[in-house]
Amino acid sequence: MGEAMDQHTEVHVSIRDAQAEDVPAMAQLINAYAAQGLMLPRSEEQILRHLSDFVVAEHSGRIVGCGALARLSPDLAEVRSLAVAPEMRGRGIGRALVRHLLEKARAAEIAQVCALTLQPGFFEPLGFRVIDRWDISPKIWQECIYCPKFHRCDEIAVLLTFEEVQARSEEPEHEERPLNDFMPLPWRRDFARTMGNVVELEETKQEM
Repeated sequence: MGEAMDQHTEVHVSIRDAQAEDVPAMAQLINAYAAQGLMLPRSEEQILRHLSDFVVAEHSGRIVGCGALARLSPDLAEVRSLAVAPEMRGRGIGRALVRHLLEKARAAEIAQVCALTLQPGFFEPLGFRVIDRWDISPKIWQECIYCPKFHRCDEIAVLLTFEEVQARSEEPEHEERPLNDFMPLPWRRDFARTMGNVVELEETKQEM
């Protein structure tokens, strides 16, 4: 079980495996977002059939979030049906759910975890990177072909590879970087031109 701090009221939200009695609340959360075209709908029967994939966030005895980890292949799983009650959004619950799912994936020795999302910026701080969604072939053929948005999909694919995350965590925290790496692109061009002019001036002085 994990916990997420509710930053507004300073109470803890418990993250735990879903139980059968949670299914109606989970379906209500998921389908409220599905009605807005933000995720695929799930019936209570579908959720119950895959109940072991799901975790929930519970606050004061109420289900305020849920998410699932669906295994697509021996080495790849997908974060699905990630939903947080509207009034509880922005309090770290979604990230706590994803972290819990990632721990389940790691424990199951799954090498990679993917997601299709409209908000890649939510996933990137957790170690995911944006990729071409057509690279997730098992996902495309198992579920995407049944989506009404399949031929006009606006979702972005993100992928986390545990080996890459581990390698990044072992890099030095304060790696020395060139000054222009910290500049916006237009400034970098000006910086490069300026440095080029300085080099030319120094070469001219040496020739004189």
